[in-house]
Amino acid sequence: MPDHDNSYKLLFLHQEMVRDLLVGFVQEPWLPEIGFSTLEKVNGSYVTDDLRSRDDDVIWRAGLDRTLPA
Repeated sequence: MPDHDNSYKLLFLHQEMVRDLLVGFVQEPWLPEIGFSTLEKVNGSYVTDDLRSRDDDVIWRAGLDRTLPA
């Protein structure tokens, strides 16, 4: 069976794809607060507290859209 993990990782490297997937599939009240223009990739390689090396999938960070009314 082929491994599709790399194909998915390639898709999730694109800011527009991440935004479209969230908007299309996440039905949560906090979604409109996400500042999609602030999306930035975060390094997925790190060392855990117990000193194990980890290489995770693509990780994204986003800020909140502060222009929305409170």
